[in-house]
Amino acid sequence: MYFDSKLPDVGTTIFTVMSRRALEENALNIGQGFPDYPIDPRLSQSLVETIAEGRNQYAPMEGVVDLREQIAHKLHSSYALEFDPQTEITVTCGGTEALYDAIQAVVRAGDEVIIFDPAYDAYEPAVRLAGGRCLRVPLSPPTFRFDWDRVRATLSGRTRLIIINSPQNPSCSAADADDLNALAELVRDRPISILADEVYEHVLYDGRRHASVLAHAELRGRSFAVFSFGKTLHATGWRVGYCVAPPAMTRELRKVHQFNTFSIASPLQHAIARYLSQYPDAWRGLSAFFQAKRDLLAGLLRGSGFEPVPAAGTYFQLVDYGALSQSCDTDFADRLIREAKIAAIPLSPFYAAPPPMTLLRLCIAKRDETLEAAADRLCRFARGL
Repeated sequence: MYFDSKLPDVGTTIFTVMSRRALEENALNIGQGFPDYPIDPRLSQSLVETIAEGRNQYAPMEGVVDLREQIAHKLHSSYALEFDPQTEITVTCGGTEALYDAIQAVVRAGDEVIIFDPAYDAYEPAVRLAGGRCLRVPLSPPTFRFDWDRVRATLSGRTRLIIINSPQNPSCSAADADDLNALAELVRDRPISILADEVYEHVLYDGRRHASVLAHAELRGRSFAVFSFGKTLHATGWRVGYCVAPPAMTRELRKVHQFNTFSIASPLQHAIARYLSQYPDAWRGLSAFFQAKRDLLAGLLRGSGFEPVPAAGTYFQLVDYGALSQSCDTDFADRLIREAKIAAIPLSPFYAAPPPMTLLRLCIAKRDETLEAAADRLCRFARGL
């Protein structure tokens, strides 16, 4: 039977490819973004308790009420702003579902969506499935700063959505207040919505504070903001995220959500709600926790030929291998798996038209022993060259 694919040029994600190669080569995987240490045992106990209490049936479509109320408390603690858990907060299957739902709610056939490269690979397929077209504005290494003049030149009467990711994966850069002001100026008096991927909101370094669209007076009223308990609670496999948006936008997002996943695993929602009610400040140490790991790995690699690129946020660290090789990043990453037994993520797959660069992304959400072992393998590989 002939089958006409909607995404004929979309293959397996680079994350899956590199993780599969790591298994084939018995390599240490510090590419894909998941912790290799346990979650807080108090969170585990909360899940055991909720299951024992019989909270095992469907949750409400919008999310468990207790969890949405805890999210509202957390948002107030973070941004000193009030959000209505009934009309502005929706629990989703991780941040990725929230991104997909928001895109489907806004984008129609023929619409244009601006995204910034290197872009998380879930954005463009969702836009295309909605009938839209992505216009990709590159961020140039090594600083990966926004070029708002270039964004202005990319705007058209068909622009309906701008997707901004901060702290940005995979570049490890972060938007600041000036960036949000520039974005607000560009969309003022235009029918353009903002989709803000803020899943690393609590992982910023060197005293930086997160610049959220929710805390921006102009942007809040036209923005979907997406968050993830997977990142905040070190529990990526739980797949619990949430989207915050004004009531009218939330209503449209929920129309998609109810026919996508409908509701998220009930015991997980109740467990997170209980945990946050008992330990409301549990997430506050994330920046210090990950900055220590960033500094550990950077210190071990500095001078090795894998030069750390300053990271402003996320739980990743870029390294520049240009002193060792001018090979393209995908070839060099494959060589690392085969020869150094280290799996890392190349950056070029996140660009539509990648610039010349010799950068790899490493995940620092690992035990210190894992980071030390990875650094040792990389340093030995570099010395062997």
